[in-house]
Amino acid sequence: MTVTIYHNPECGTSRNTLAMIRQSGVAPIIIDYRTNPPSRTRLQQLIADAGLTVRQAIRQKDTPYAELGLGDAALADDALLDAMLAHPILINRPFVETPRGVRLCRPSELVLDILENPEIGPFTKEDGEVIIDAQGRRLV
Repeated sequence: MTVTIYHNPECGTSRNTLAMIRQSGVAPIIIDYRTNPPSRTRLQQLIADAGLTVRQAIRQKDTPYAELGLGDAALADDALLDAMLAHPILINRPFVETPRGVRLCRPSELVLDILENPEIGPFTKEDGEVIIDAQGRRLV
């Protein structure tokens, strides 16, 4: 099973998602989208396959979102995509692609919905939140 994660190693949500993928027994393809952003076509496809709008896929926190005036509702998707490609940090993360689908894994446990083996055993996020308890029950 090929799994690709568009990853930011500085993001806790992205690190938790990657850890769950690895705990499922998969060695994913890891793409640091900040230094190796997807093409425009690829980004549009990821967003569409995840069932999102371009606006839903843009990251606001800790990005130049406000400075670039991207909150203007009159901006078309093309303008938002241009900004995301010029400033990859605006691409929300992590996007994960598997043969079972694409998800923007916010929160990180959404990755379990598209893994071939979602029964990964106990899992606790970096912040201490228990996602799967010792009995294998998903708590979130």
